[in-house]
Amino acid sequence: MTTAPIRILLVDDHLMVRLGLASMLGRERDLQVVAEASSGAEAIKQCEVHRPDVVLMDIRLPDMSGIEATAVIVKQRPEIKVVMLTTYEGDEDVFQAIKAGAKAYFTKSVAGPELVQAIRAVHGGQFCLPPDIAGKLAQRYSLPELTPREREILERIAGGRSNKEIAALLNLAENTVKNHVHVILEKLGVQDRTQAVTNAIKRGILHIG
Repeated sequence: MTTAPIRILLVDDHLMVRLGLASMLGRERDLQVVAEASSGAEAIKQCEVHRPDVVLMDIRLPDMSGIEATAVIVKQRPEIKVVMLTTYEGDEDVFQAIKAGAKAYFTKSVAGPELVQAIRAVHGGQFCLPPDIAGKLAQRYSLPELTPREREILERIAGGRSNKEIAALLNLAENTVKNHVHVILEKLGVQDRTQAVTNAIKRGILHIG
């Protein structure tokens, strides 16, 4: 009796990345790429149409993040296993991806055989994190989390807005914004606004550009 291949959906907005992955995975007899998607919305749709066993998901997508798409897919189809495959490796990226329901997290520098083994393991019900990624996740659990309002203000700071401008944009008192900024700096363990933005980008709290 022949075992059915593991059905895979590739999600990445770069065609060459998808072609490379499809070529590499196509050499494995027990793996089958059944569909591709270049956006989060398309990924969600393809999951409904093709019902893949495993999704290889990038974080940076044109319409929504891969983390947001993962949360929707896992909620709608909990039997589908999501493997994050991205260039981002900040502790916040890892934390949010796992929180959304991803079962594995790898950077795009992962060796082909390691990725193939992870796909098989995740399909079999295991949870896969390389040691360095697991370390980042453990570190993240020990750090204070920014509230949605603090994230909103941090995004405005990254956009070069002053406290006065942020207050006007968010309909808050300027002193309230000042207090939020103080807490943000404290939570991030930095001394000023520039350091806050740099730290947030490095950790994956903010994605700029």
